[in-house]
Amino acid sequence: MKIKRKLEIAVISDVHLGTYGCHAKHLLTYLNSIEPKKLILNGDIIDIWQFSKRYFPKPHLKVIKKIMNMAANGVEVIYITGNHDEMLRKFSNTTIGNISIVDKAVLELDGKRAWFFHGDVFDISIQNAKWLAKLGGYGYDLLILINRFVNWCLEKRGKERYSLSKKIKNGVKGAVKYINDYETVISDLAIENGYDYVVCGHIHQPKMVYKENKQGKTMYLNSGDWVENFTALEYQFKRWKVYNFSKDKLAPFIVEDEIVDMEIKDLIAAITIVEQHAKK
Repeated sequence: MKIKRKLEIAVISDVHLGTYGCHAKHLLTYLNSIEPKKLILNGDIIDIWQFSKRYFPKPHLKVIKKIMNMAANGVEVIYITGNHDEMLRKFSNTTIGNISIVDKAVLELDGKRAWFFHGDVFDISIQNAKWLAKLGGYGYDLLILINRFVNWCLEKRGKERYSLSKKIKNGVKGAVKYINDYETVISDLAIENGYDYVVCGHIHQPKMVYKENKQGKTMYLNSGDWVENFTALEYQFKRWKVYNFSKDKLAPFIVEDEIVDMEIKDLIAAITIVEQHAKK
């Protein structure tokens, strides 16, 4: 029997199935550890831009199968389209069983409004020069492939992993400014429209932070990716959390200031469930 963490919502994005950079095994481990009521796939799950029949290994297929099984078992799956899987936008507002395909979603969470979208609509490089963005995507994929080899060598020597792309992003002023501008524009629009939470992906930078301007404030959340950060967003106990696979592993979802008001049996019931059916 396996113990799973019970969540209201789990959000993943930028998985990039079908590319060398995707860490599908990590994602499978994560998906097998949770049972959310809603699973939000916030764009770039399948990388149609760089899809190749020559590369789509079994772990990538297993991720798709796992998501389908979750939907079959009653999990509401909301697939929000991104730029790398933009071909699916032809099927926006389509629902098949528990799976729906949309370009954006608005949910009410315990009296607060949450706005979900991938975020590429705010990327000028994609809107104005799609061919350049695609070229950049191939370069990024090559960089990640090199990085995987570097990390393999480091792990063999007992040293910590190293992210080349993070080093480049953090060392280039233009990249840092782009990320800050991206977050500000999205947050300002969310505040203007009265959203308490704005949840996106696209830039592979996991984050949870309050943003404020003269009109008000909102919580900006980014689910990161499963290429280099291995992160997700989780909603439970009326709170959001950035889940980091490398650090959190299978840690339970805990909100310290609310634990004191709960009895131990209530806590166990709230954060875990016993899997009802063993795998065949």
